[in-house]
Amino acid sequence: MKKTLIACALLTSLVGTSAQAASLIGFKVGGDYWKADTSGTFAENGQPQQDFNYSSDAQGSVWVAVEHGIPLIPNFKIRENSLDSSGNASLATGTTMSFGGKEFTGDISSNTDLSNTDFVLYYEILDNDLVALDLGAAYKKMHGSFRVNDTATNGRQNSEKELDSGIVMAYADAQVGVPGLGLYGFAEVMVGIDESSVYDYSVGLGWQFDGTALDTKVRVGYRDFSFDVNDFDGVSTNSQFKGYFAGVELVF
Repeated sequence: MKKTLIACALLTSLVGTSAQAASLIGFKVGGDYWKADTSGTFAENGQPQQDFNYSSDAQGSVWVAVEHGIPLIPNFKIRENSLDSSGNASLATGTTMSFGGKEFTGDISSNTDLSNTDFVLYYEILDNDLVALDLGAAYKKMHGSFRVNDTATNGRQNSEKELDSGIVMAYADAQVGVPGLGLYGFAEVMVGIDESSVYDYSVGLGWQFDGTALDTKVRVGYRDFSFDVNDFDGVSTNSQFKGYFAGVELVF
């Protein structure tokens, strides 16, 4: 009988420890569909920047975050942003655009790929039904490119410069909710530290639906990503993606 009681006590202790460990760790997985207007100029460093007329294209982001209750150790979020748009321009007679060691004249097209990955470390400063606030730092790793194509040759003559550097950024995420209704407003902001003219922010409204195993958040809003840099991997540019988005986040 004593052995049975001891075994039950040990089992209860193990179950309690396991439940406590599970409650310390949470996961968030989400994605946004973003209809963005693109604008901007770019050039090889040291050359005058060329303006292009861009089309409005669908962009997207997906992310996963891991949160825990361990003191001093920050939470972690990784977000993949797909940002790719095409444009065109007509160079005036007698003018050229030098890019990647090639000279372009007449009608040209471009492909601006500012896809990037955000690595975010943050702390939960406030976390309740009324106000939530996360503060931290992020590293935005660029992995896109700028490409110029000669229209007359259907792009057979082209030149491309790839981006593979990153930007250290300050990070903040704030939410203000209406208790009992599941409605909340949010703002997520990233501002460059070593590149102060680079920012990425989103604001909007969301609705949270509580479930047994997971909570579901539906969100809509406006996002603006500005990439204004000089001599970034040999390219100077002032490019911007901005527009409305809709997304879903699952909280485990």
